Amino acid sequence: MFRNLINAFKNKEIRNKILITIGLLFIYRLGCWLPIPGISGEALIAESDTLMNLMSQIGGNALANGAFLALGISPYINASIIVQLLTVAIPALERWSRQGEDGRKKIALVTKIATLALAILQAVGIAISWVQGGGISDGIFTAQDSQVWIAVFVAAMLVAGSMVTMWLGDRITELGVGNGISLIIFVGIVASAGLAIAGSIEQIVAGGEDGTMAFWGLLIFLLLVILIFLFIVFIDLSERKIVVNYAKQVKGRKQYGGQSSNIPIKVNANGVLPIIFSTAILTLPQMIARMFASTESLGDTSTFYGWWTTYLGTDSILYFVLLGVLIMAFSFFYTTIQFKPDEIARNLQQYGGSIQGIRPGKATAEYLNKVSKRLTFWGALFLMIIAIVPSVVFQALQTAGVISNMDLINAFTATGLLIVVSVALELNKQLEGLLMMKRTRGFLK
Repeated sequence: MFRNLINAFKNKEIRNKILITIGLLFIYRLGCWLPIPGISGEALIAESDTLMNLMSQIGGNALANGAFLALGISPYINASIIVQLLTVAIPALERWSRQGEDGRKKIALVTKIATLALAILQAVGIAISWVQGGGISDGIFTAQDSQVWIAVFVAAMLVAGSMVTMWLGDRITELGVGNGISLIIFVGIVASAGLAIAGSIEQIVAGGEDGTMAFWGLLIFLLLVILIFLFIVFIDLSERKIVVNYAKQVKGRKQYGGQSSNIPIKVNANGVLPIIFSTAILTLPQMIARMFASTESLGDTSTFYGWWTTYLGTDSILYFVLLGVLIMAFSFFYTTIQFKPDEIARNLQQYGGSIQGIRPGKATAEYLNKVSKRLTFWGALFLMIIAIVPSVVFQALQTAGVISNMDLINAFTATGLLIVVSVALELNKQLEGLLMMKRTRGFLK
């Protein structure tokens, strides 16, 4: 990857794309530190709970700072997943998905409208939770006007920030290198991790017993993260290649076919989507309940929010069990949407291709479906391991006192680790593609 970056900077056109990408990402990070007028970041940090900390870490601590881009890209991600799933249930969306570029533009417009709706809902929820958390009395709102009008203003700023973030992602995709939305998520996670590591380094520099514990805790944590990264890369690059043989066909004086190719099916073809969707479902009731919960009732198990946080919070056993079940279910559900064995078998038969030992047509479709289900099971099992095991291990180390910095554990979530690796690998592939295109163009000239 580093070699590709060096070669890319040697080409003027690609270098300009990279610099535009860096510049737009810098604007995004600047917006993550630009505070909304009337909000105290210090008071937010003091009043934040587990759920708010988790949301803040994904966006690079923007929510904890009360920043303009606090919502980040999360409304767009949720809207994209919902619209993609609805293409199965709504005939119009399914029809647009098959209409090429025009259909994609229509779906993109629907996704943006859904993003606006989700951003408004999420912004209102956050503003209400800040009012419930104390508002003016606890210093979250520094202005002395009516809390209602302050909350309306804050919600409007959060919605505007979410739209600006989506716009920045589109501009990166259009003018820069890589997928803009993915890179914004990548930068947010890396920024949170960097701040967490910097906090541990400050403890180490301060010295004393806490500094020694921070050193060993950071060392053990980084070693575990490297092992997890290697495991993710290994599975992400793993695939099953089904060999396809094409029969010889003579058309006129030319002979076609008689060659072999393969159908690559990745072990983890669904990526991080099953984890994102499963996590969203389990945290949505808690987010809604948080809107109406006061600061005094956060730990009270007699209230819905307190009960949910205690028994179904992100550190409870039941949460991990339900998370594993949902990941497995959504993995198979998403595979049925993305992978079409009947369509692949029909195309193979049309172009004279066949899998050795398998009859064309229905038998080929059944074979591809069987292989896909087996790989989906192992891919879902991998996602379950990544989503559950690291979190349990990190929490155990934190409870044992080996790792004292909770920001480290919140920054390196399972979803974050998968996203970082996936985006880095995808960016490397895009750089290779651009470099290959330039070499080919130079050769033709």
